[in-house]
Formats: sequence, C-alpha cells, structure tokens
Amino acid sequence: MRIVILGSGAGGGVPQWNCGCRNCEAARAGRIPAMSQSGIAVSANGRDWALVNASPDLRQQLAATPALRPGGLRGSPIRSVLVTNGDIDHVAGLLTLREGQGFDLFATPAIHAVLAANPMLAALDPRLVARRELALEESFELAPGLVARLFAVPGKVPLYMEGEQVETDLMGEQTVGVELAAEGRRVFYIPGCASVPDWLCERISGADALLFDGTLWTDDEMVRAGLGAKTGRRMGHVPVSGPDGSLEGLRDLALGARIYVHLNNSNPLVDPASPERAMAQAAGWQIGHDGMEIAP
Repeated sequence: MRIVILGSGAGGGVPQWNCGCRNCEAARAGRIPAMSQSGIAVSANGRDWALVNASPDLRQQLAATPALRPGGLRGSPIRSVLVTNGDIDHVAGLLTLREGQGFDLFATPAIHAVLAANPMLAALDPRLVARRELALEESFELAPGLVARLFAVPGKVPLYMEGEQVETDLMGEQTVGVELAAEGRRVFYIPGCASVPDWLCERISGADALLFDGTLWTDDEMVRAGLGAKTGRRMGHVPVSGPDGSLEGLRDLALGARIYVHLNNSNPLVDPASPERAMAQAAGWQIGHDGMEIAP
C-alpha cells in the first residue's frame, strides 16, 4: 500500500487567505511550510489510485503529485474518490474533476444526499461518474487490490447544515473513519473525530498506520488567539493535548505509525520549531505535511 498526503491542513489551509496569525504570516514568509487542505491518495499497486476526500486545493495537489498526473493525452490514474463527510474542505474539490473523466464516487447515503442536493455538482456527468452508496461496516474495493470499510466516528453535520441546536458527538453516516487494507497491511484515516472513546482505541489498535485528526492543539486555542468564537469540540474535533485529548487517549496503542493530519492554522504543531511539536514527536507522533508519502 502506498499513501500520499495531498493536503495536511484543515479548512482554509496555511496560510489561510484572510488570516494574519503568527503561523499564517510565517508560512507567507517561507519560515514554516505551507499546508493545503485535507486529503490523501492511496494505491495498492502504484498505478491505480483512489482519493480520500477532495479539497478545494485539489488541482494544485494533483499537479504536485507525479503519480496522479495523466499518462497520455487524456486520462487519469484516479479510479475513485471517497468522501468521509460533507464538509466543504472535503467535497469542493469534486468540481475540479468535472472534465469528462470517469471514476467512482463513494460515500454513505447521507453524504450522497448532501451532494445530490447541490445543483453545481451535476457538473459531474452521471454517465461517467458513478455515485456509489456505501453502508457502514461494508467492505468494498476502493481501487484494484485496495479494500476499504467505513465506520462511524463521533462528529457533527457540516457547518452549512447546522441548526439552532448542534450535536457535536453524533454517531452515524455524517462523519466516518476509513479502514484501508491491502496485502496484509491495515491503515486508518480519520481526519475528523470529536472524541477518543475506548471502542475506537480497540478498533485501531495494532494498525500499521493511523492518520488522525490533529485540528487543534488545545480546545480553546482559536478563542484565546482571537481567531474565532468556537472551541475545537464545538467544531467536532477532539484537541490533541489535555487529559481528554488524542495524545493521551491514543498513547498506549500499538501502532506502526501515528500521524496527525487536518491541522488548523492556529495549531502550534504547524511550526516545526514549536515545543508542542517536540512534545508530540516525543510521544511517537509524526506531523503530516503536503506530499508526505507513507508505505506501511
């Protein structure tokens, strides 16, 4: 199995277009790496590829990844796209894939309903793009030789679907994790997760790699930095640090590799020189970056 992190940032990326925080300014100045928005590419044979999530930055991500470039006048090695929720930073890139190219579009029925309700996505020609509905816990072939399974993780509906009352720990089709398997290797990709319950730890224990939600270092970092009024948990993301954070909750698991992805521009993990990054690395974590390749 071969995995490429196309984008390691959360919604807005780093630098975010309208943000002048320390990390965004450092990225503009070239002092720290920039991050495009969240997504990965996966292959079992190095020829046929699947995308997991399609960010607004997808065009530049594909151009930066040689394995995903056309092999001739027209065509693509991308066989399928799987979306884990309906967030804009995970589905807006589908519009980049509208130029008459066939592929399978996988999602749960709930997310397919969200996509079908957007008339702009009719630009994906149904004669070429097969919209395939997936039941939770159903194994399916995502690309040749690559088997995937979706499972519910704590989360919430997309921001544009929120009502007056918002549940941030829903369990259902609206937010899923992905288990990927090929040639005896097992990897979990969970870019959005609101908590780390015991059952989730049991499920992912022993995996060859885990790519996990690293959106915020502390739950209230955006509030304290003056960048927003919402906490991480209000946005459906468990913080990395703290007694209930993912660093502590996943500490004792046996994992081949553990990698934080979906990093917000406010997160000190974005800065390679930060003490927070050193702390995470000392606990065995890698910090995902654009173009990072993983061969579990």
